[in-house]
Amino acid sequence: MLVIVGTAVMAGRRDFPGPGAESVAWHVVVAVIAVAAQIYSDKRRGFAAFSGSAVVFIFAGLLLWTQWWS
Repeated sequence: MLVIVGTAVMAGRRDFPGPGAESVAWHVVVAVIAVAAQIYSDKRRGFAAFSGSAVVFIFAGLLLWTQWWS
């Protein structure tokens, strides 16, 4: 997320096409969800911990699929 935001800022300052607002928003939202799910997973045990970890992987995959590979 920080790389995408930094690239967007640099691109805007140098009049160079960079990631758009939609891509920046996707990365920020997924980063917040992933951090929250990881914190939840770190404080739980068993299936709840597994579910939190799965959310991190699912949203990371969703971000890769929609913003990087499409």
